[in-house]
Amino acid sequence: MDVQKNKLFVGNLPFSLNDGSLAAVFTDADPSLKVVEAKVITDRDSGRSKGFGFVTLETDEMAELAITAVNGKEFDGRALTVNIARPMEKRDDRRPFNRSY
Repeated sequence: MDVQKNKLFVGNLPFSLNDGSLAAVFTDADPSLKVVEAKVITDRDSGRSKGFGFVTLETDEMAELAITAVNGKEFDGRALTVNIARPMEKRDDRRPFNRSY
């Protein structure tokens, strides 16, 4: 499976962060970084942030620079975790359709 090396996983995000402010974390850390997309993952029912997201940079080299610039950086009292995103693994649906007790 081919891993996209310019897409980063960003964990330990403050729940107040949105897509735009996530992108700003990277461009503020290093103005040479070109963010193509920033997405905070939210709960589908409540709409609340799950505390992680993904940032896609223009090149693999920019992704490496971004990891160095942002990984471990404190933002709103939380040390961010940044690394290359891995493809989502197939998993069984954890929500049972009908559970009888």
